[in-house]
Amino acid sequence: MASRTSSPLLHPDERDFDLFAVMSALTDPVRLSIVLRLATESAVPCGTFDLPIAKSALSRHLRVLREAGVISQRDEGTRRINSLRTRELDRRFPGLLTLVLKEGTERGVPQPTAG
Repeated sequence: MASRTSSPLLHPDERDFDLFAVMSALTDPVRLSIVLRLATESAVPCGTFDLPIAKSALSRHLRVLREAGVISQRDEGTRRINSLRTRELDRRFPGLLTLVLKEGTERGVPQPTAG
């Protein structure tokens, strides 16, 4: 059986971020809640998101966010660590992330707690 690290995690370059891919990734309430948590914690392991979804669904949501350029992921031993790409998003789309975080918070989107 191949290890999880046998195929590299692909992250788009900042110059390749697409506004519509980013916005599409952020329209899902589960993905928005993940982003809200990552905005308050700099490095969150996958296994600590306490969400009412299956692990496979969480993996898919994280992949969508990564492929859109919203988050970065790295492997540390057996854990996959997630971080928000705040600096890159702010350079590419100034003010967008701030607005998304503000709107998500004001709408009361729940943040997944450590599980």
